Amino acid sequence: MSETAIAPEGGLQRLGVMLFGAVLALSAITLAHAALPRPEARPEPEATFTPPPPARVFVAFQSPLPNHMINSPFGLRQMPWETHGRLHAGVDIAAPFGEPVLAAADGVVSRAGLWPGYGRMVEITHAGGLVTRYAHLGAVVPGLRRGHRLKAGTPLGEVGSTGVSSGPHLHFEIRDRDDRPLNPLYFLGRRFAQADDLPLDAAAQVSPRVRMAQVSNIPESKRSLMAARGLIETGD
Repeated sequence: MSETAIAPEGGLQRLGVMLFGAVLALSAITLAHAALPRPEARPEPEATFTPPPPARVFVAFQSPLPNHMINSPFGLRQMPWETHGRLHAGVDIAAPFGEPVLAAADGVVSRAGLWPGYGRMVEITHAGGLVTRYAHLGAVVPGLRRGHRLKAGTPLGEVGSTGVSSGPHLHFEIRDRDDRPLNPLYFLGRRFAQADDLPLDAAAQVSPRVRMAQVSNIPESKRSLMAARGLIETGD
């Protein structure tokens, strides 16, 4: 028959003292921790919006006469004094005499002065070899000459009726580096990120349809021609 070992009474007392001391130590640590100053709560940083980098712009075009309508489009056109149609190499924008004409895109002035048929004209060369022409001007901004850099929207002259013109309007052209006329409607109000984005081939297409032009005034230089053909009376 086995006997159960009984711990001596002194050993139990020592164990109890040790457990009691451990409890007191834990309590002291807990109280000390509770007494420590708590760090202030810091608000979470607000989420910030980082805008994407601006889109790269190779060239951008705006209207040279904002808020005015095109009244004669790009394409084959026959004037009353002509016997057949020919290419109208730009667009005509009707506007009153003296209306400011603006650069359609950033560029460098390559010509400013009188030019046969165009009258008083400014020509600007842009990125990619594109060229814009502003014809029949009544006046050019004083001091504007070849080599001047212009930003889009900068005034370059005023609406007039110089050259072969049937009334106050702006004749506006866009041409490529090979002097090929392009339809301005493919460019106005548009931005292009690189040269390959330019719609050169599409803009160079010309419809075979000939449009008969209606004019409110016949240039004096064309009156004798029309009279000789019996199209108008001279009043003699």
